[in-house]
Amino acid sequence: MKMKFLSRRNFLKSSTLAVTGASTFLSGAHLLASSPDPSNGAANSLKLAGYDFPRIAALASGKAKIAGGEVQFTPGKVGDMNTEAFHGSQTYDITEIGLHPFILAYANDDFRDYTLLPIFPLRVFRHKSIFIRTDRGITRPEDLRGKSIATPGFSSSSLTWIRGIMQDEYGISPNEIEWVLSGKDSSANISGKVSGYENLVPDGLNVKTGSPDKDESDLLESGEVDALFHAVQPRAFVEGDPMVGRLFPDSRATEQAYFKKTGIFPIMHVVAIRKSLLKEHPWLAQATFDAYSKAKQLAYENMTAIGWASDMLPWYGQEMEATRDIMGNNFYSYGLNKPNRKTLEALCRYSFEQGMSSRQLTIEKLFAPEGLGLVETG
Repeated sequence: MKMKFLSRRNFLKSSTLAVTGASTFLSGAHLLASSPDPSNGAANSLKLAGYDFPRIAALASGKAKIAGGEVQFTPGKVGDMNTEAFHGSQTYDITEIGLHPFILAYANDDFRDYTLLPIFPLRVFRHKSIFIRTDRGITRPEDLRGKSIATPGFSSSSLTWIRGIMQDEYGISPNEIEWVLSGKDSSANISGKVSGYENLVPDGLNVKTGSPDKDESDLLESGEVDALFHAVQPRAFVEGDPMVGRLFPDSRATEQAYFKKTGIFPIMHVVAIRKSLLKEHPWLAQATFDAYSKAKQLAYENMTAIGWASDMLPWYGQEMEATRDIMGNNFYSYGLNKPNRKTLEALCRYSFEQGMSSRQLTIEKLFAPEGLGLVETG
């Protein structure tokens, strides 16, 4: 990629303008990492891919800038972005990527073309993602033992989290389940094509393939399986089929109790940066972190000021207040603070324990050295 260099004076000027306000959250939090060193020049053109979520929107629009770089933002789907990074032409300098697929690529195939920054564009509690047939006598997690569970994308981040939570919290091992792989995935229009690291199935499990003409919702709706683990609500549930429900009827309360007990807010996606680019411009770790943090801060401000009006949820404001009461003001935190380290270490452990990654990775292996000190407070 062709690089254009800025003078130190111009870089510092652009850096100051770009990150003003990025280091202060509504709670008065501040960034702890040191400022970038532009002495080796700046990357003028940065190709960046990701979902244009509200917390990323200011970066996509240019309102939040990566100091010293002009961002060309391309909206993408995680399966497509994974495939582009792992097996494609690696178009993007900075890209959103699935956390567990990256763990598998790193551990099993020595993938080193990109490294991670502690920026987490997607975090989701997953108790809500367990769906059951209401006629199979399943009223608690322990009732899943010996049952058939459908799953598309066995080794995706979301499914790995669900299995790990089931084992840690309820003692249910993956080898106590009959896994049914769906040939179709109704959420393909959301996630895009898969890279292969989302469909790894370890040896030693009881696994079969579902009817080829059925997606995961069809399998559950028809009664071919007893339950479904899936990141997206199945069509039958959305349409109100009385034979399809959630394992945890009040999943909100269950997830809040899980957070209060563990301090874990599961991470699904992370930001990866081209390793060669970061080696040439190591300060880009800080500059990129600041830009994503500023974009998130602007989203927080919008949520507080006008989110209750722009969103259709009638109790939006109260939900925001309730979330902050439980999780703190900066509930969607970036950086390698203690809770985020615990969360990342849990997924690395789950990947190894479930027989998918060949070794249990550490944060120091996965994340760029330049990003290890990046943390927010508040």
